[in-house]
Amino acid sequence: MYAVIRHSWPLLLGIMLLMVGNGIQGTLLGIRGTIEGFGTYQMSIVMSAYFVGFLFGSRLTPEMIRKVGHVRVFAALGSLISAVLILYAAAPDWVAWTVMRVVIGFCFSGVYITAESWLNASATNETRGQTLSAYMIMQMVGIIAAQILLNVGDPGGYLLFVIPSVLVSLAFTPILLSASPAPSFATTKRMSFKELFEASPLGCVGMFLMGGVFSALFGMASVWGGLQGLTVSEISIFVAAIYVGGLVFQYPIGWMSDRMDRRLLILVLAAIGAVLMLLVVLINPPFGVLVVLAALAGGIANPVYSLLVAYTNDFLDSSDMASASAGLLFINGVGAITGPLTTGWLMEMIGPLGFFLYLAVLNALIAGYAGWRMTRRPAMVSSETSAFAILSPTASPIAVEVVLEAAQEEAVQAEEAAAVAEAEAQAEVQAGVRAEVQAAADAEAQNAAEAAADASTGNETQEASGDEPPKAG
Repeated sequence: MYAVIRHSWPLLLGIMLLMVGNGIQGTLLGIRGTIEGFGTYQMSIVMSAYFVGFLFGSRLTPEMIRKVGHVRVFAALGSLISAVLILYAAAPDWVAWTVMRVVIGFCFSGVYITAESWLNASATNETRGQTLSAYMIMQMVGIIAAQILLNVGDPGGYLLFVIPSVLVSLAFTPILLSASPAPSFATTKRMSFKELFEASPLGCVGMFLMGGVFSALFGMASVWGGLQGLTVSEISIFVAAIYVGGLVFQYPIGWMSDRMDRRLLILVLAAIGAVLMLLVVLINPPFGVLVVLAALAGGIANPVYSLLVAYTNDFLDSSDMASASAGLLFINGVGAITGPLTTGWLMEMIGPLGFFLYLAVLNALIAGYAGWRMTRRPAMVSSETSAFAILSPTASPIAVEVVLEAAQEEAVQAEEAAAVAEAEAQAEVQAGVRAEVQAAADAEAQNAAEAAADASTGNETQEASGDEPPKAG
């Protein structure tokens, strides 16, 4: 990992700064919107607009890169992001914010695709998986750090809008001045949604519902906090807990996913999420408990996202995984657009607890559909499933494809190592058995030799003393 960081640090540092900027603006707008007196549903439209732009960016950026190249696309999108982050404070109007959120979602989508293709090209076959894993970790670290920075200024002023703009501008300096050349870019052949649904209905339906979960968690959490009357520090802690849980729970759940029916694991996790969110609606717990529940909500949502991708790939050839990932991410993006809108409507109807009610319903739908699919298709043998890979909802098809390939290669290498170890163990056992047999034979031969030697010694003694054996009477 040290070699990966040493080789790719400009890109990784740039991505972290970008995520700090993105993380600040996502939470800050929810807080500032409350200060400006925007309605809950108006803010839901603002938050949903980001995912509209993100979806269009994922479709149009590859063509932009082919026409003008990575460097120009990267610099142009970065400049737009920096400008929009400043304009938020200059134009405190929810309609203007909606337009700017579309622009900034489009730009961040393009930046992710460009950076991920750059990372992919700069890594070797041996380090590609570690490089993309470091990239995912840096994304999470950047967003968590952003929540801390929210406490350095007044959300009603300009400073908190200036900081992310500056950080985004600085993010492009190490990237554009790095020595690594811009890579060639090729898009993946698309798989039709019909083919994708036939391969994995649960993957498609689950990804659509998870899009709603993610966009609600990461888009409307700060809006909920403002309506709930939380302070800026409390909102930042709540949002940070979602990301921390998403980072920590990936590893143990990934370990379990390779050893059991993934549908059952999806069902259990989603059911737990539904129960936890419903408990919030019913008992309205204190803030400390809400932070723990936020970590659990993020700790369930991120792994379930990765599980759905892995489960879909269980039914695909390796050559189709990249195109399937692109289709799944598009479905997830469509679901993400609906998340803030539905959440905002519920919060308008029943108050802040509508945020948790929406999450409870979506998790329950995922659990119910996973349970129904378990009755329609037999479980796969664990040894025949694809490898689980830790994925981020913001990752482009490029990163998803590389991470999946690296995880699959690591799984194959682990299987080969286990087979070699088992063969060596069997050889050692056989060698031990042969050694025991040989030792027993040697001991028997030695005993026979000693008996013969004793008999020979007895005869020589009789001859030497002149004794004759007694005669029969």
